[in-house]
Amino acid sequence: MAKTKITVNNNGSLRIEGEFEIVDKEGNVYGLGGRELVSICRCGLSKNKPFCDGSHKGHFEHDAQAFDLPPKKQ
Repeated sequence: MAKTKITVNNNGSLRIEGEFEIVDKEGNVYGLGGRELVSICRCGLSKNKPFCDGSHKGHFEHDAQAFDLPPKKQ
């Protein structure tokens, strides 16, 4: 299986790179035009959702710091 990397950017998008597929709630695949890197909107302001168009600049703040989730409930 190919490795996919998701980076949570400070004050911005989720950057997805590698081999991946993005589908809508019905399971329809978004055509990515051969891209192996896309940015997904987290702020809700993009006019191109689910993809980032840079609308977050100056309107969205989040300091991305990694942390451990608690153990999964059984």
